[in-house]
Amino acid sequence: EKCYFNPLPSIPSSTANRTIPWGEPTIQFANGTTCCSSLDEIRVQLDSIDAQLLQLLSTRASYVREATRFKATVADVNVPSRNEQVIQGAIDDAPSVHLPQIVAKSVYEGIINSSVVFEECVV
Repeated sequence: EKCYFNPLPSIPSSTANRTIPWGEPTIQFANGTTCCSSLDEIRVQLDSIDAQLLQLLSTRASYVREATRFKATVADVNVPSRNEQVIQGAIDDAPSVHLPQIVAKSVYEGIINSSVVFEECVV
């Protein structure tokens, strides 16, 4: 749990020679089974999630483009207070969906920064 909040704690790297897989599965399905029995199985699931994320980002970009219709000039595109509001909202909401805050922060900074560049191009 300590790695889910910002700032991350200072934890020394493990020097243990672990037997693979180490630890217990942390993903449990509704039917009581757990994930995952191999790294390949994990990668298949991650690839599926990545495809879903791309689709969601595409939809988000469509709305970003639509927002440009309400902005008269390039100067109207970048609103730092709104950017910070969106990023901070993601950071604050991350624990409620069991997402590390550092992941939410980094991802949303990337989304917002790239959206501004995209909007500036469209306007």
